[in-house]
Amino acid sequence: MADSLRRLVGAESGRVLQEKLESWYRDYEINSCDQNLNRCCEIIELNSGIQGQLFTILNETAQKGGHYAGVETIKTRLLPWLGTCFSCATSGRLFETNLSLTQDSIERERQLRDLASSQTLQLQELQEELTSTRLQLTHVEQDLKTSRAQEKDALRKLDRLNDYEQQIQILRDEISILDAQKSVLQSRLARSRSPSPRRSGNRSPSPPCLRSCSPGRARRTNASRRACLVARFGDIYAQERLDAETLLRTYISDMEMVQRIIFIAAVESFHAAKMAYRQFKVRVRETLSLGHSGPESLEDTVLDYIVRHEDLYDVQASVNEVIRSMNINPKISFPPEIDFIVISTLIRELCRVAFSMQTLIPPLDIAFGTDGELFSETKYHRSFDSDFTAALVAYHVWPALMENDVVIVKGEAVTKRGALLSRSRSPSPMRSGSPSKWGC
Repeated sequence: MADSLRRLVGAESGRVLQEKLESWYRDYEINSCDQNLNRCCEIIELNSGIQGQLFTILNETAQKGGHYAGVETIKTRLLPWLGTCFSCATSGRLFETNLSLTQDSIERERQLRDLASSQTLQLQELQEELTSTRLQLTHVEQDLKTSRAQEKDALRKLDRLNDYEQQIQILRDEISILDAQKSVLQSRLARSRSPSPRRSGNRSPSPPCLRSCSPGRARRTNASRRACLVARFGDIYAQERLDAETLLRTYISDMEMVQRIIFIAAVESFHAAKMAYRQFKVRVRETLSLGHSGPESLEDTVLDYIVRHEDLYDVQASVNEVIRSMNINPKISFPPEIDFIVISTLIRELCRVAFSMQTLIPPLDIAFGTDGELFSETKYHRSFDSDFTAALVAYHVWPALMENDVVIVKGEAVTKRGALLSRSRSPSPMRSGSPSKWGC
């Protein structure tokens, strides 16, 4: 039975029957009566062949079942069908039913093909729109790059123009100073050449004071320098601080210790820069006071000189001083085989900015901060990993920038509950007090 069924399936008689029916249906209107009858007879013969094979399989199956197996099925299904299948009315109805089902199937297939073709067209249109959008985006990016390049070029030209204006102003100031000194020398020369006056109650009037009350160059450029330094302080927080943090993470896995190191580096950098500024200012005042006779006051002259010659500031000495102070700080630690010199770039930039901030009127400084202090919304931002319900500062990430006790740039701090308790129980290990190998 299995062999007969396999041969029936392998012959694909059902598919051939369907193809002949479709071919007859397409050519029915153009065929003659004899051709249509021949086609019908061919299909009947093929159908009868299929039925014969099916009856053979039915017979073999019934024989394998024994004398009584399958009797009920033959009685209830096969015999009634054999009694009615050859009636014209029943055959007609079955044919009409099969024809209707075939037509429905063909219609569904046509609808599916139409739907697939419409979806394909829509997909192609969407792909074309996507390609067009990408091209437009590429053009916009190119235009944006061009505009950025033009903006950078314009900014460079503006900076160059500002430099020219500053140089012109410096030259004008120097010319004014030279003119005033020339006037003083001329008046002194005239007094030395005039005869000594006789003693009388009427003294010759003293020469008028040639000191001008107009502010010096440092005061005139104070606002612009202040804006630049505040912006630079923010850039250090956004760039150099993150670079130093990434570098330290390669040696230290504790993020809190990394942030403590950076904060203490900032505090020590401002302290070292302020000390260096005081010493530098004392030396400049002592030098200029010997021959000072210009229209400006001595303090303004000293300040102008420092602003013009900030390149004389020995920033490396301040960097070495900061590293020495960090080596003996009990709050931070570092692997003994590595030196704090790895973050010298951050320390150097902070020292330069802090030194320049001392030349402002009034000078800028960072806020004093200690672990366990009460968190102030006006001075600090909370870091993302803080406990926003805690009221005490566990440690600081970045200092706030102050001007006359007024916060102009907020710092960053981490708040946690029990900050004082954790601080008292787990002090940070202390690094060796030996000076840095890079120190002077």
